[in-house]
Amino acid sequence: MFNLKKLMSMKVNVQSVNFNVDEKLILFTEQKLSKLEGHYNKIISADVFMKVENTKEKENKITEILLNVPGSEFVAKKTCKTFEEGVDQCLSSLERQLDKLKSKQKMRMA
Repeated sequence: MFNLKKLMSMKVNVQSVNFNVDEKLILFTEQKLSKLEGHYNKIISADVFMKVENTKEKENKITEILLNVPGSEFVAKKTCKTFEEGVDQCLSSLERQLDKLKSKQKMRMA
């Protein structure tokens, strides 16, 4: 098996609150985050916070991703039934934010 961290240039830090994070969930998150580098290749790091709220609701898993890029930070926070779903939704939001940043940078260059 190859080491995913060597393929990614960004540093990924996963923190869990109120539960012990599974290695499969960390790998899933890192693989998904690596796809962001296709949208914007200057990502420095990603901090992922996963938290379980103590409620009776099924949607009690909070996923928050803080993305560090040169000159700014992007944040996406979602509450879902599973952490995998939360990661996917956060990534969709971050992809839109990164695409917006790229288009602004292209307009400045023109």
